[in-house]
Amino acid sequence: MEMKAEALPAIRRGDPLPWDKKLVFGLQHMFTMFGATVLVPILTGLNITVALATAGLGTLLFHLVTKGKVPVYLGSSFAFISVIILVGKEHGGLQYAQGGIIIAGLVYAAMALLVYFAGAKFIARLFPPIVTGPIIMVIGLNLAPVAIDMASKGWGVAIFTLIVVALVNIFFKGFFRMLPVLIGLAAGYILSLILGIVDFSVMEGARWVALPAFTAPKFDWTAISLIAPVAIVTMVEHFGDILAVGATVEDDFVKDPGIHRTLLGDGLATSLAGLLGGPPNTTYSENTGVLALTRVWEPSIMRVAAVFAIALSLIEKLGFLIRTIPTAVIGGISIVLFGMIAAIGIRTVVENRVDMKLSRNLIIASVILVLGIGGAVLDLGGGIKLAGMSLAAISGIILNLILPADR
Repeated sequence: MEMKAEALPAIRRGDPLPWDKKLVFGLQHMFTMFGATVLVPILTGLNITVALATAGLGTLLFHLVTKGKVPVYLGSSFAFISVIILVGKEHGGLQYAQGGIIIAGLVYAAMALLVYFAGAKFIARLFPPIVTGPIIMVIGLNLAPVAIDMASKGWGVAIFTLIVVALVNIFFKGFFRMLPVLIGLAAGYILSLILGIVDFSVMEGARWVALPAFTAPKFDWTAISLIAPVAIVTMVEHFGDILAVGATVEDDFVKDPGIHRTLLGDGLATSLAGLLGGPPNTTYSENTGVLALTRVWEPSIMRVAAVFAIALSLIEKLGFLIRTIPTAVIGGISIVLFGMIAAIGIRTVVENRVDMKLSRNLIIASVILVLGIGGAVLDLGGGIKLAGMSLAAISGIILNLILPADR
């Protein structure tokens, strides 16, 4: 007699759930977002504990704007990594990157207003797969040199870490399969301890409990013009994530509370992060995976996770301990993560059956890839520049709107 496994009963918004279980589920979501959220400040030079604090605060702000209806967690966005590094090194420092991040959040707010009046179909027309796929490829490929540079600090450790991440992602089951970054970090760190290459001197003077080292933003047109247009790219990601969350929990968040509210919540959270010194926020697919796995869809659990992240940000020793992770360990993880971003772009084109035999599609994809990867810079005067990914995204959108369909 054939036995079939029954699906877990779903726990939806408003269903009764004891607080002890809410705490456990919230802790699980916090650990799920932890690895990727702290990786962004590690790569860019932003403060780790500030990143945790702004992820938690941003998530709470998002839930306030969306009336607490959407089970979403906001974490550090990978799309901004390359431009934050660029501004930090060549255009005045990370405080000027913060100014650009604030304006990027306001770009979200402007789009939310536009969507409110024009409707959600406007975004779908603006960002079809022939535009979004190549843009996502550019994000990953732009970050490839960063991953290789870090991995080259110790190829043995980097390759070992990479293999652990891959094995966890393929062979582990259940909850642990959702933590390949965290487990890979731990394995690479343990190997580094055995090899004696971990430097604990950076922890000297660290306190157990302290407020995160918030910093004030500075504004510069060049930094703003490099960072703010990346919001166009992340809005595409946001739209896809909201659709994915809705499909997972069997609800339509595009209608209620409305895609304009989710865009506004994400944008305000990003501006708040820039104001305090954290990386830009974005909806986290990792946490959507946990929703699918557990079938616990109560949005308040995400708010519990946010409170845990804020509490964790107050432990200064944790932030300093994370800084002791060898660069090669981060490099090994980054090879996988950044490569997967580019691969997701390819998947977007394939799954949506974009016909690459059509001349217009070839032209759009070609222009986005060359401008995005080739380092093209368009100087608009007055210190305003469009470069790399931003220039590629805007060019792709314009070409898609003006090029006629192939006959």
